Amino acid sequence: MAETTVASGLKEAVWDNDFFMEYVRASRFKPFMGTAHNKLIVMNEDLTKKAGDRVYFSAMRKLSAPGVTGSQTLVGNEEALDNRSMSVLVDWIRHGVTFTEREQQFTGIQLRDAGRAALKDWSMEKMRDGIIAAFASIDGVAYTSASAAQKNTWETNNADRVLMGALKSNRTGTHATSLGNIDNTDDKLTPAVISLAKRMAMATSPKIKPIRVDGDKEFYVMFANSLAFRDLQNNSTMQQANRDARARGVDSNPIFQGGELIWDGVVVIEVPEIAYISSTIQVGPNYLCGQAAIGVAWASRFKTTEKKEDDYAFKPGIGIQECRGIEKLRFGTSGSSDTGTPVDNGVVTVFTAAVADA
Repeated sequence: MAETTVASGLKEAVWDNDFFMEYVRASRFKPFMGTAHNKLIVMNEDLTKKAGDRVYFSAMRKLSAPGVTGSQTLVGNEEALDNRSMSVLVDWIRHGVTFTEREQQFTGIQLRDAGRAALKDWSMEKMRDGIIAAFASIDGVAYTSASAAQKNTWETNNADRVLMGALKSNRTGTHATSLGNIDNTDDKLTPAVISLAKRMAMATSPKIKPIRVDGDKEFYVMFANSLAFRDLQNNSTMQQANRDARARGVDSNPIFQGGELIWDGVVVIEVPEIAYISSTIQVGPNYLCGQAAIGVAWASRFKTTEKKEDDYAFKPGIGIQECRGIEKLRFGTSGSSDTGTPVDNGVVTVFTAAVADA
């Protein structure tokens, strides 16, 4: 009995690894991803080495005791490390493409190669959409699925991390009412709004830490929806700043990408896939981020699979699969260990007017 030979490129582990690295590298969020705790998006692959259904991300709060001076005794005056944790569940994500040997014969296109390229694009978009959904989530619940009560609780608990338009007073604790306080004229995304959101981030407790660039430069990063980015781009103050006052040479750092804007130590990046919200007017969220805003947990990296038997191998197929989870990181604000009300760890969510193009 003759057996079908599968192309070696579909079986080699090295291709799987290259595929994984390419699809992560091609993501718009890649410059902000890494395994270190000071990255905006923290990656954890602990479960690739052991069994389990979740990964625990940790947070260490800064020391607050005064310590001792001079000849004072240190014994008995030590301070416990204030540490918190949050678990991120993982699950399988799979997709595949199939075709017949007849179609492969009748076309000059290498369908296996085309399938691999299409699957890589799909996985990139899946990762991007997962990160955006995590930013929008309400205490782990998808924004569109969260109840009014859940949104109200989230807004109240994150009072120092939620900005409604241009004024902090627009936030009421009732999410629908807060959104209704945003208007199309005064509450667009402007340099003033960005500066206010940055001051809020710096004043949070626990503080949202900025991202360090080149050792000593500190930046926050704002991911903006397209209509808010348009308003900021058209703002005369913003145009003046990026034309005349932008620091020379800063663009050489990999966190800066084509088309971004910079204001007051905040890098603003357009993310067209951020969804809008229907309120009294159309509103769009924007996310000003510091360190450890999102956690990505992997139990199994993407790897290729093949369809073994279908109509005597006349209908071959290739697939990919991985096991991972993505969540906005949240840690308790008071007490020790995991006690206290959980708040968004590295994000100030800024809702602004999103006037549709005429």
